[in-house]
Amino acid sequence: MVITFARRRKIQKYLSLVLGIIILVTIFIFWLGFFKKEKIFIMQPLPEFIPKKIEINFQVLKSSIFQELQPFPERPLLPSEEEMGRENPFLPY
Repeated sequence: MVITFARRRKIQKYLSLVLGIIILVTIFIFWLGFFKKEKIFIMQPLPEFIPKKIEINFQVLKSSIFQELQPFPERPLLPSEEEMGRENPFLPY
């Protein structure tokens, strides 16, 4: 399909119009964001923060359900020397 000069001119007009609209929108956004004078807000003091008193209920530690709990069995952090591996790991099996 051959695009004629008239058709290229028409496409160029539309692209110029789109570019102009994009430039106008960009200028408008910058004007709203940067150049418009901001209103001055008077900050009111925050209400006084009063922390709640922490109360620990130690009676829970004496309950039968808590007494029935079993600890996890202890495991060594590192394997024993027998489980560590081969003497020379570079030898083939």
